[in-house]
Amino acid sequence: MNFIDPKLRRVTPEMAVQILKEHGTKVTIEEAKVILDFMYKIGKLSVDQYVKI
Repeated sequence: MNFIDPKLRRVTPEMAVQILKEHGTKVTIEEAKVILDFMYKIGKLSVDQYVKI
């Protein structure tokens, strides 16, 4: 489930792979997509929770 259209996201799976590689973590493009989906979901939940306060 995507909260933000992948075309509108600023961080691409390829960018995520490169960033993680620079920090010693090897992931595939598919794994990066899952990681980014999770991060966007957590980000949305955090903003939603903050706005409700």
